[in-house]
Amino acid sequence: MNKRATDVVIIGAGPVGLFQVFELGLQGLKAIVIDSVPEIGGQCSQLYPEKPIYDIPAIPMASAQSIVNDLAKQASPFKPEYLLSQKVIDIEKVRDDLFYVKTDKSVVVECRAVIIAAGSGAFEPVRLKVKGVEVFENKQLFYSVKDKNRFANKNVVILGGGDSAFDWALTLQPIAKSVLLIHRSSNFRAAKASVVKMEQLCDNYEMQFLSGQVVDYQQEDGLLSKIIVQSSGIKRTVELDHLLVFFGLSPKIGPIANWHLAMNHHQVCVDTEKFQTSVPGIYAVGDINYYPGKRKLILSGFHEAALAAFAIKQSMDTSKRVATLYTTTSPILHKLINPEEMLVD
Repeated sequence: MNKRATDVVIIGAGPVGLFQVFELGLQGLKAIVIDSVPEIGGQCSQLYPEKPIYDIPAIPMASAQSIVNDLAKQASPFKPEYLLSQKVIDIEKVRDDLFYVKTDKSVVVECRAVIIAAGSGAFEPVRLKVKGVEVFENKQLFYSVKDKNRFANKNVVILGGGDSAFDWALTLQPIAKSVLLIHRSSNFRAAKASVVKMEQLCDNYEMQFLSGQVVDYQQEDGLLSKIIVQSSGIKRTVELDHLLVFFGLSPKIGPIANWHLAMNHHQVCVDTEKFQTSVPGIYAVGDINYYPGKRKLILSGFHEAALAAFAIKQSMDTSKRVATLYTTTSPILHKLINPEEMLVD
């Protein structure tokens, strides 16, 4: 058994979990961050690293991955420890200020508070249900895009009718050799502006749309070379280099459901003063939590992380009120964050 100790365990290394490290650090609290995937960033890094985000204050536009990178840099003065590629399987509460957090890699972390920042829980892409096609995953068949340049000058087929499918079709169209979007019908879930843009590109013969479903595939020399698309009883063969599938995500809340927390439709109920759950000492921030008026925005998660950090600090020292210090003027905070190291490169 591998044992560790810290002030706070954060479950989830997405944007809100990373900002939580920073806010705890401002309170002089150390954190260990645990995530089931092999890299920090959550869905921003796993699913849409190159997708632009427009609603972070003072940042008119930035890619999801660049926001993750900056959040990690912002948190770095506080030297968080990241335990990646492992899942939290149990939280044992000894008392209100002592917990043992256990992972599936036989790690036990002793801490004084726990913050769940797990986004929508563990998530898995809805996979293409064609027997045998899984052998091409992460070679020619992809459920997310990490590097769009992989698809430059390639024949790309994209499956799906939602925002992710349309976003990547429109993003790859200028650099790919060809882009074909396939959906089971012409009724789309994507934003209207994206649908209009796709239709314009199709009218100009700059990309193609095909209504139907993939029912089979063909391979040549061990490579995925063609897919078979069926529509209205008619089958046609489509050649391709890469196949991108965006059928949505299947969220799995996982062991969180077994931690005896009050829930509301797979979200953890919290108060809006401390963002504490029904179990004292366990908090929840970001998309995983629920309260009246909740909005699933990164911005909302940042606000929640700040208040949770103040609440945790207060719970650890009830003898006096936690002061609100300002990073612009506080020598105490300047010593913690070392502003010269925080300058943007």
